[in-house]
Amino acid sequence: MNDDFATAMRRAVRSTRTLNLAEATRVIQDALVGRSASNTRTSTLDITPPPPNQRSTPFPVDPDAEIIEQRAKPQAEEPAERIGDAATSRRLRRPLGETVRILRESRLASGILGSLHGVGLPGAAKQVPQPVVPDGAQFLARSFTCPAGSRSYRLYIPASAPDQPRGLVIMLHGCKQNPEDFAAGTGMNAVAEAHGLVIAYPSQSGASNASSCWNWFRPADQMRDEGEPSIIAGITMEIMSEFGLDRDRVFVAGLSAGGAMAAVMGETYPDLYSAAGIHSGVAYGSANDVVSAFSAMRGDGGLASGPKRLGNRHWLRTIVFQGSADRTVHPSNADRIVAAATPTGAGWAVRKESGRSAGGRTYARTIVADTAGRPAVEYWLVDGAGHAWSGGNSAGSYADPHGPDASSQMVRFFLDGQE
Repeated sequence: MNDDFATAMRRAVRSTRTLNLAEATRVIQDALVGRSASNTRTSTLDITPPPPNQRSTPFPVDPDAEIIEQRAKPQAEEPAERIGDAATSRRLRRPLGETVRILRESRLASGILGSLHGVGLPGAAKQVPQPVVPDGAQFLARSFTCPAGSRSYRLYIPASAPDQPRGLVIMLHGCKQNPEDFAAGTGMNAVAEAHGLVIAYPSQSGASNASSCWNWFRPADQMRDEGEPSIIAGITMEIMSEFGLDRDRVFVAGLSAGGAMAAVMGETYPDLYSAAGIHSGVAYGSANDVVSAFSAMRGDGGLASGPKRLGNRHWLRTIVFQGSADRTVHPSNADRIVAAATPTGAGWAVRKESGRSAGGRTYARTIVADTAGRPAVEYWLVDGAGHAWSGGNSAGSYADPHGPDASSQMVRFFLDGQE
C-alpha cells in the first residue's frame, strides 16, 4: 500500500467525522481506482477544521464514544512494507460497496484507520472482575431466544428477597460495555440488595453492533414486537413470569445508547414497564439512521411523542440524569426527554430544587408530581459532569463517583410510584 492510499484514508475519516459522507465516499473511490490524493478535488473540510459547534464538541464516529483521539503518532519512519503487510492489506482493500457500507455504519475509524494509526476510543470498557456476590445472592448467566434473535444476560437475585422480590429493573448498558462492567460501574446490585430487587443486564452482541451499542437509531429496532425491543421485552416477561411480578413493579433504565434504548422500550412497551430511567440518553424517535443519530446527539433531534398512558390510569413515569458538560450527548436531549414525558393538563405541580452531592458536584433537580405528591417526572442536571453514570463506581467504565447517586435515586423514584 502506498502513501497516497494512506493519505486518502486519513482524509476519508476526517470527512466522516464531520458527517460529509459524500466527500468521504468520493475520496475512497478515487483511491481505489488509483487516483492520488494530490489529483483529487480538494475540500475545505479536508484541510480546515470545522467551525466550533456552540452547543457541543464534535462527535466521534462511534455513536456512543467520547471524542476520538490519536493515542500514538503515526509511524511514518516505518517502511511501506511494514505498514502494508498482508493482514493490513486484507483489511484495507475492501470492495467499494462494502467500504461505503462501513462508512455509513460508522465503523471506518475503529476499523480501517485504527489499523493504520492506533486511533483509540477513550473510556472503553475496563477488564472488570466478577462482582462480589453476598452470601445467599446470585449473579446468574442466562440467555434468551425469540424470533427476533438471541441475547445473553446476567440476572442478580438478592439474598434479601430470593423468592419474592419487590420488583425488577432491566439495566441496558452503553457502548463498549458489557453486563459485568455496567453492574460494577453503576453499583446497582448493592442498591438491589438493599431494596429486595432483581436486576437483569441484557448484553448487546458484537455481531449486532461492532461497538456493542444498542441500535436505538434503527427503525427496525424502534418497533414493538420487532428487533431488539422484542428481545428485551422477552427477557423482561420471562423474569416477570418466574417471580410473579406485575407491571407496577417492573422498570427499565440505561446509560447513553442503553438510555436511548430504555426510551424505546418505554415507548413501545408502556404496558410492560411502569417507569423508565434514562441517563445521558436520547428521546425516542430522534433518529432513523447513523447520520441522524449524530444530529440527535448534537442536540438537533426532533421532539418525541407525548407520555404513554394505559387507559386513564398509568403514565410511563420517567427519571432523567444528564451531565451539563457531556460532550457525547448534548444536554438538550434530556430536555426533549423530559418534555415528552411530562403530563399535560391541570393537576400537576412542578417544583425545582438544587443541592450538592457528597462527592462535590452541584445539581439542579426538577420534579413534576400529581396531586397526591407522586412523582411523574424527575430531571437531574448535574453540573460539570460528563458522559458517565452519576455517583458510579470507578471500578467500571463511564462512571463518575463525584455526582449524586443515580442508582439509588432511580430506585427510590421507581418504588415511590408503586400503588
